[in-house]
Amino acid sequence: MKFHIIAAATLFALLAAVPSFLGDAYSLRIGTTMLMYGILAMSWNFIGGMAGYPSFATAAFFGLGAYAGAVLQKLGLPMIASWMAAGLFAFVFAGILGMALLRLRGHYFAIASLVVAEVIREAVNSATDLTGGGMGLNLPVPQMGSIEAQAAYFFNAMLLISAATFIALFVTSRSKLGFGLRCIQQNEAAADMIGINATLYKTAAFMLSAVFVGVAGAAYASWVHYIEPPDVFDTLYSVKPIVMVLLGGVGSVFGPILGAAAYLALEELVWRNYLSIHTGVLGLLIVLLVLFLPRGLLSLAPRRWGMAP
Repeated sequence: MKFHIIAAATLFALLAAVPSFLGDAYSLRIGTTMLMYGILAMSWNFIGGMAGYPSFATAAFFGLGAYAGAVLQKLGLPMIASWMAAGLFAFVFAGILGMALLRLRGHYFAIASLVVAEVIREAVNSATDLTGGGMGLNLPVPQMGSIEAQAAYFFNAMLLISAATFIALFVTSRSKLGFGLRCIQQNEAAADMIGINATLYKTAAFMLSAVFVGVAGAAYASWVHYIEPPDVFDTLYSVKPIVMVLLGGVGSVFGPILGAAAYLALEELVWRNYLSIHTGVLGLLIVLLVLFLPRGLLSLAPRRWGMAP
C-alpha cells in the first residue's frame, strides 16, 4: 500500500509539472485529453472493473455533465460551481437510474445502459429553449490571457479532477465497499448469502462511476466553448473507457491511467500515419494487445510491486 501511495504521488507530481516544461497549447491539449480519458476509464472501473457490470452509460453521464454545466453557466452560475453542480447532478441521476437498471445482469444490463445516452440525447434535442437543441450551445469564453495560459488552466483543472477520481478509486478498492463489489463480481448470489447488500453496493459503484465523469463533462464543455448532442453523447465515450481499462488492467487502481495513456498514444500515432484507415488500424492493434495481454499492460509489472490486477 505504501508503494502505491508513493507511486501515485510521484505520478501526479510529474503531471503537475507538465505546463512548466511543455507550455505550448498543442502539448497541453494532448495532456488534457489524456487526463480526461483517465477520468472516464477510472470511473468505469468502479462498476465494470470491480463489480463486473459492463456499463455503457459513461457517454450518458459525460453528456449530462456537459449540458448541466453549460446550462448552469448560461443561467449565471460561476464556472467552477457549475462543474461541481454538474457532478452532483450526474451522481443523483446515476443513483435513480441504478436502482432500475442494476436489477438486470450481463448483456441485458449492457444494452439498457447503452440506450440511456440516446434517450438523454433526444431529450436535449427537444429542449431547444434551454439547451439549444440540435444547434448546440455556446459557453462564455473565460478571460485568462493567452491561449497557452488558458490551455494550462484546463490542464490543471482536469489534473485535479483525475487526482480526485484516483483517490476515490484507491480508497474504494481498499474499503468494505471494494471488498463487497469484488464479491459481487465473483458470485452475486453468494455475496447476498454472506450479508452483502448487493443492490446498495452496485448502486454506490454506479454513482461513483458517474460523479467524476459528470464533472469532467462540464469541464470539457467550458474547455471547448461549444457543445452539441452528437459530440458529448458520442457512443465512443462509452466504448473507449472499456478499451482503456482492458489495456491497462481490469479492476486495478493504476490500470486505467496506464490504459488511457497507451490508448491516446496509439490513437495519435495511428492517426498521424494512417489517416485514411486509422480507425481500422487502431482497432486491430487494440485487439492484438487484449488477446496477447489479457490481464493488461500492468501484468508486465514485477509481481513484488503489487500493481497487477
